[in-house]
Amino acid sequence: MFPSPKLTSVTDPSAPARPGSVTLHDVADAAGVSLATASRVLNGSTRNVAGPYRERVEAAAARLGYSANLSAQATARGTSAIVALLVADIADPYFGELAAGVARGADEAGLVVTIATTDRDADRELRLVRALRGQRPRGVILAASRAAAQFAPELARELDLIAAAGGRVVALGPQADGIRGITLDNRGGAEALGRALADSGYRDAIVLAAAEGIVTSDERVAGFTAGFTAGGGSAPRLHRAGFTRDAGAAAMTAALAEGVAPGTLVFGISDVVAIGAMGALRQAGREVGADVALCGYDDIPTSRDVTPALTTVNIPLEEVGYQALRAAVDPDWSPAPLPLQVLLRGSTPPPS
Repeated sequence: MFPSPKLTSVTDPSAPARPGSVTLHDVADAAGVSLATASRVLNGSTRNVAGPYRERVEAAAARLGYSANLSAQATARGTSAIVALLVADIADPYFGELAAGVARGADEAGLVVTIATTDRDADRELRLVRALRGQRPRGVILAASRAAAQFAPELARELDLIAAAGGRVVALGPQADGIRGITLDNRGGAEALGRALADSGYRDAIVLAAAEGIVTSDERVAGFTAGFTAGGGSAPRLHRAGFTRDAGAAAMTAALAEGVAPGTLVFGISDVVAIGAMGALRQAGREVGADVALCGYDDIPTSRDVTPALTTVNIPLEEVGYQALRAAVDPDWSPAPLPLQVLLRGSTPPPS
């Protein structure tokens, strides 16, 4: 009988990559290092690996087309290379611009952004945060409009667990309970807008707002009312619907049913709401500007493109998103001022 041939495993350095099938063992064999060394290099361990070994592992991984396992990276680092961004409505340009700033900062930091929508539903937000915790995110940015200044106890517990695992939580709003916050002066910006329009001669106003209790909406309503009345205007009529374009149209339709005199100023708590109101006004045969004045808040790009261009308050939304990302990843981060600016445009001509 012939002896059985001895089988040996030889890794051909010129062998083509096998997408989807290359393992960490393959990379370690190709680089001539231990599995532990390959793992430390590719899964982001804090333990140092000597330069020549690191170069060999990285070259082998590139040649074989190896894709790192995110779960393994999270185990090695304590957190993954993911930053989660929770927004209320991805179709709203406000959140689109904000997400662009987060993405720019994440690219600089070598991170990946995961975006989820809450629909301004507290239960949905809780479920999302609980699911994200399993990914060990480097950071979680809560950008959806809140129905309360403080987090509900269950949500606060989930956020504490994320922080305990090494992730950092950032929220748009005042800093609270050890959570970093990106604060926007919604009340101050709306007050400046109301005062500027009262100073230009408007005396009667209608405010189209979201449901009572939504913090951003309430701040803008209070600020606009304070500024408008301080400038000589009467207390505005208030119609509540929501933050969407359709909500703005519905609220404006309800106001028109009650009667809107020529020369009235309408304030939508966001540009999206104001643009919805613009459509309702035109459908009712009213002229925006010369007949019914209209203003919004946020200065999304569409506000400059509609006719007439929309009077609004500029928020540097992309910079807000960028700062939120830096707050999530920079140990020594400190907030920078975010100036707001009233922009008077054709939708609010001086009343005759």
